[in-house]
Amino acid sequence: MVKLSIVMPAYNESATIVLAIERVLQVDYPCPVELIVVDDGSSDDTAALLERFTARGLRLVRHPRNLGKGAAVRTGVEHSTGTHMIIFDADLEYSPSDIPAMLRPVLDGRADHVFGARIFGFNTRYTSFRFAAGGRALTLVANLLYDSCLTDMHTCLKLLPVEDFQTLRLSEDGFGLDTELTARLIRGGVRPYEVPISYNGRSFEEGKKIGWRDGVHCLSILTKVRAERFPQALPAPSARAAVAESFPGKYVLPMTGTTGDRAEGGWRVTGPHPEVQVLPTGEADTDDAAVAI
Repeated sequence: MVKLSIVMPAYNESATIVLAIERVLQVDYPCPVELIVVDDGSSDDTAALLERFTARGLRLVRHPRNLGKGAAVRTGVEHSTGTHMIIFDADLEYSPSDIPAMLRPVLDGRADHVFGARIFGFNTRYTSFRFAAGGRALTLVANLLYDSCLTDMHTCLKLLPVEDFQTLRLSEDGFGLDTELTARLIRGGVRPYEVPISYNGRSFEEGKKIGWRDGVHCLSILTKVRAERFPQALPAPSARAAVAESFPGKYVLPMTGTTGDRAEGGWRVTGPHPEVQVLPTGEADTDDAAVAI
């Protein structure tokens, strides 16, 4: 069964944290979801504001002091129970309503790694041309170094298997984790499926914390990972991809591990995969889980 762990690192986000969590909780997701918020040693009212959501199922983890976004994300993943994860910032720049569309390729068996791509001029707002151009320039560098074809390397919304994240030896504690994660994935051969998303950028006056020094550091991470003799090994592709390849053009029933066509009253099974269990027609009537082997 696919279960998504939404990991939200938060540091001094009292102005936006409540609305950010409310928006996440209001979305109708196509699979089970858990929300893990890591308070990274906030010195404002963030911790107190988070307490009110624990009764609604939010999993709250605290750092006694500020360790950095990367460290907060790793802590959140350590407490996750999902099969897949996505990092979601608490600053309202991204919309959780884009997450269901990112889950669809996973539930359909088409991909295990999905990036939400911000596209100039389409449901996006950048407060600085330099910031936007810098992100595009670093994406171009990554594509040249790794022979990839990413649209937006620095998107916050990266959906991937938890197992992949845990397998990689990620060392960045700050904002560089985002770049390191992307670099190690594409160095290992992953080519993410991209889905267009919305973006409402905030200015430094509104609380944005990333500056030009972070861009220089990201460039150093890209070159360092590319210069390594061997890529870090990733787990084998999931059964969902195997089923999809075996039955091209068919819909992979995420819960039952069968292939079939949607029909009136449920699903019509048209073919099993040798490694998955096939359930009779009528017992596979939901999209809310993954292939089981």
